[in-house]
Amino acid sequence: MNPTESYAYPVRFCLRYLFWSGLFNLGWEVVQLPLYTLWQDGSPSFIAFAVLHCTAGDVLIAAISLLVARMVVGDQQWPRRGYMPVALTTIGIGVVYTVCSEWINTVITHNWAYSRWMPTLGGIGVSPIAQWLLIPSLVFGRLRPSVGTKN
Repeated sequence: MNPTESYAYPVRFCLRYLFWSGLFNLGWEVVQLPLYTLWQDGSPSFIAFAVLHCTAGDVLIAAISLLVARMVVGDQQWPRRGYMPVALTTIGIGVVYTVCSEWINTVITHNWAYSRWMPTLGGIGVSPIAQWLLIPSLVFGRLRPSVGTKN
């Protein structure tokens, strides 16, 4: 592989990861709307803004989580080598960030609130935790066959 390819491949992978993360997170944000009070209290335009704002935040979290994971456990051959450690670390960072963010925004600052339909664990919504376990797992699983690696 020439040097240009060795840099281009991880960049293409990351762009595909962010594309699919954005698409799946957009769907998730729409589906989980009834689990937040915004669904009942917000105007249609504010709800639309919130969905787009949250999706953009999700893509940013996905990008930063992947970047940090690559810096901590990745190597120069990633994603061809060391795929799973980076994937698992990315997912872990996303979950930890989400738990902290949900707690700060629902308990401390009250920036948003859960509806009575949101299942919680220790006061934190289960849906956002599931979101950061499932979506990155699905995206990493979707992209893995194109990697051609066993690790």
